[in-house]
Amino acid sequence: MSLTPIDIQNKEFARSFRGYNVYEVDEFMEQLSKDFEQAIKDKIGLEEEKKQLDDKLTQYRKLEDTLHNAIIVAQETAEDVKRNANREAELIRREAEKDAQRVVEEARYKSSRILAEHEDVYKQAQIFKLRFRSFVEAQLASLELEDWLSCEQDENGNEETDLG
Repeated sequence: MSLTPIDIQNKEFARSFRGYNVYEVDEFMEQLSKDFEQAIKDKIGLEEEKKQLDDKLTQYRKLEDTLHNAIIVAQETAEDVKRNANREAELIRREAEKDAQRVVEEARYKSSRILAEHEDVYKQAQIFKLRFRSFVEAQLASLELEDWLSCEQDENGNEETDLG
């Protein structure tokens, strides 16, 4: 059983011959009772403060856990975003490569078509040149024949004379 300040104040000792001075003992007991009462109040105050601090500590630990979980979630989300961005970038790169390849193929096709057309035009020009040369040479040959100057026959067989 623990003592209370009232127990100390109400404590009475048996009197004996040649005992302690009653006044000093009563005064000491009074002081002891006051000090003990103050110690109990301090203890209650400290226990209350300890409880409040324990509650705050519990709150801070919960907050720490919440923040820790939030950081983990944020890191995971950032990693997901990064992975998705990398995937999307890879898809865009592949599409760009396909488009570039398609453009190059179209350019090659057009270039080969233009080259073929050029070769056809060149061949036709060469053929035209040869035919024209043959025509001009034939005309020169006929000019060199000077028969045409002397007489020409018309369609009826009559000769016409060129006075020229």
